[in-house]
Amino acid sequence: MDITMRLAQQPEADALLGRSPLAALVGMLLDQQVPMEWAFTGPYTIARRMGADDLDAHAIAAHDPDAFAALLSEKPAVHRYPAAMAKRVQQLCAYLVEHYDGDAAAVWTGVGTGAELLRRLKELPGFGEQKAKIFLALLGKRLGVRPKGWREAAGDYGDAGAYRSAADITGPESLAKVRAHKQEAKAAAKAAKAAN
Repeated sequence: MDITMRLAQQPEADALLGRSPLAALVGMLLDQQVPMEWAFTGPYTIARRMGADDLDAHAIAAHDPDAFAALLSEKPAVHRYPAAMAKRVQQLCAYLVEHYDGDAAAVWTGVGTGAELLRRLKELPGFGEQKAKIFLALLGKRLGVRPKGWREAAGDYGDAGAYRSAADITGPESLAKVRAHKQEAKAAAKAAKAAN
């Protein structure tokens, strides 16, 4: 896998996301309560701080939890909540080691249907329904992983020509469109809440 990604909006971090299935998964895991670019730069930052060119699920899972939390907390922090996210990243890597021998791509390699892939993604620690659907759409739209029914399994995130999530970002222009969509959705939810 060596695909051009534009999620971090930083060449080295995006290059890692494009060639490393684990980096893409960790970026998606970190993508909450921080700007998308910050989240998807996280895997590159973690790899650099571990003295590596890529993330290694075995090494991360085996890392001392306090030391790993400190690694993510160094300035600039990998996330707004570095200690909590360090724990989640380690849980994700431990799950991958236990169920997929540490190979993140094995989560989707050879999967027959979109529904099966969605189920596998939802089993990952830190991946709820929405995050799993967004990552499934990212796999299909950006990484060429397209089992039968993948768009349907990804729900609205699988729609062609949509600007709803990380799956739709190809550069600064599409990032702005996704941001605008999210702001509209937040405003609509706020208005609906106020109406009740």
